[in-house]
Amino acid sequence: MPTVLETESTLTDRYQTTVPEAVRRTLKLGKRDKLHYTIRANGEVVLTRATGAEGDDPALGAFLGFLAADITRHPERLQAIDASLVARVQSLTEGVEVDLDAPLSADDE
Repeated sequence: MPTVLETESTLTDRYQTTVPEAVRRTLKLGKRDKLHYTIRANGEVVLTRATGAEGDDPALGAFLGFLAADITRHPERLQAIDASLVARVQSLTEGVEVDLDAPLSADDE
């Protein structure tokens, strides 16, 4: 008989949750991976790793693939971000506060 794993997570005020480590490991999930939900008539929800790329921008995907291949072929071309650019980005975002736990407005739901 197969082993059954059970785990829980909690919803935030924004209806977000962290996928438990056991689930991430079992589904071999990484950052930015997509999840697929199947909701059965009896209320049971099955969570699987999404296989399709529905909604993904094909041009962006091709560009990111191009970048990954180029980095693999020519790692010597990689350069550190210039300190002045870091300082510029920090100056543009200084004082901007984001509360990730704040409820979304009706327009964001």
